[in-house]
Amino acid sequence: MTKTAAPVVITKPAKGFIATLARDLPASLVVFLVALPLCMGIAVASGLPPEKGILTGIIGGVVVGFLAGSPLQVSGPAAGLAVIVFDLVRQQGVGALGPILLLAGLIQIVAGTVRLGGWFRAVSPAVVHGMLAGIGVLIVAGQVHVLLDNKPLPDGLGNLMAIPAAYSGLLPFDGKAPQMALMVGLVTIGCMIGWEKLRPKRLRLVPGALVGVAAGTILAAVAALPIKFVAVPDSFLGGIGVIDLGILATPAVFGLLPTALAVAFIASAETLLSAAAVDRMHDGPRTQYNRELSAQGVGNLLCGLLGALPMTGVIVRSSANVQAGAVSRMSAILHGVWLLALVVAAPWLLRLVPMAALAGVLVVTGYRLVSLQHVRHLFDRYGILPAIIWAVTFVTVVSTDLLTGVLVGLGLVVLETIPHLTRLRLRVRHRSLGDGITEVRLAGRATFLMLPQLQKALDEVPPTPVLRVRSKALRHIDHTCMEALSEWAAARRRQGSEVEIVSDAEPRLARTLAFAA
Repeated sequence: MTKTAAPVVITKPAKGFIATLARDLPASLVVFLVALPLCMGIAVASGLPPEKGILTGIIGGVVVGFLAGSPLQVSGPAAGLAVIVFDLVRQQGVGALGPILLLAGLIQIVAGTVRLGGWFRAVSPAVVHGMLAGIGVLIVAGQVHVLLDNKPLPDGLGNLMAIPAAYSGLLPFDGKAPQMALMVGLVTIGCMIGWEKLRPKRLRLVPGALVGVAAGTILAAVAALPIKFVAVPDSFLGGIGVIDLGILATPAVFGLLPTALAVAFIASAETLLSAAAVDRMHDGPRTQYNRELSAQGVGNLLCGLLGALPMTGVIVRSSANVQAGAVSRMSAILHGVWLLALVVAAPWLLRLVPMAALAGVLVVTGYRLVSLQHVRHLFDRYGILPAIIWAVTFVTVVSTDLLTGVLVGLGLVVLETIPHLTRLRLRVRHRSLGDGITEVRLAGRATFLMLPQLQKALDEVPPTPVLRVRSKALRHIDHTCMEALSEWAAARRRQGSEVEIVSDAEPRLARTLAFAA
């Protein structure tokens, strides 16, 4: 998840059900308005009908919201899994999606139960952001064809190479349907970006995606444009049915396990990194990572049973939830209720939305996933190696597939650790020095393999007015652990502690640690 520069929201506890509802009800409406176009758009980008994305949003709100370990995170369909679902449906058929999600959900439930949440957070930030950047490029490459009311090609490189021919065929301008669809998409993109830059303060919670889709929809309706529109069934509930689970009782289930593991891994890593980002945005209760992981597993299991899209915790909706003033899980639950109410009571409203408008939203969403700011951040702080890991992961995702890209990136992270494999030991101790000062001593080698231990030890440090971190005996720290240390220091400062990073290590390591100061 990309880091947000938004100020930390001071979450004052609401006393009693009525007070909580008064804060969470308006926040849930904001999240609902953010989620609606994204749920439909991500479903379309995944090669599935829009209602499948809305069903995932409903489950993510009503079910996962109730069980969640992250009080302010919102779950639903995520752009990060759209590419893998599109490939899955193309290669194995839509019938394989349900059993795979069911297996992925079971894997997540087991992982949360045996307390593996910290290990998913140990995935290198360079790999995660390289993966997201690759996904962003693939989403944009596919959706620029949908902007013309065309179907995207089966692979990302094919979509990229076909763009010049698709757009050169638009001229001369003579009012053809693809030209009209592109106009709607560009109006959507322009209004979405323009609103987010220029919106009045009192309307800051109105999401740009909704404004963009509304503008594109109004244009298409007023001009009666001959373009493609969203197709949803008359009866949303009537279209929901339990999938055929027969494949799970046959040897063919073993062929589904690798994909299920990939979905579980990517969804879990994205969810828990998003939860960590949400925790940085407010000063309320912190995430219980293993509980959140199990809740996501229940959600994906239900999505598999009902034939919906996979889900993760999603930063865009979660950020809107925090900024709108939510104080509990009730906001996420209610946003799922509003999604259900809309598709049950007014499916006709969704049929007014042009496909090109949803494509416009996804083009902006995909573009924002390509965070060059993050690779600059890695290079400036930690040198060339993390930036190379980011770049290789990014290029491999775009040129091959998502799973291969992630595995190659993780392989490079392991190579970075090989020189330290014979001395993989980290000691983190804290002691009181009196006068409100607690000293934290780091010794050994802090690699991503030691991250769960590092995070557990840092969380156990009591909050005191002054926290002094010493690193004289620390022989190595990689960028994954450095990011964790920086985030811990920032969180403690928000809680009122003065954090001193005493970089008494060797010069190169001292420069690295100085970034946490």
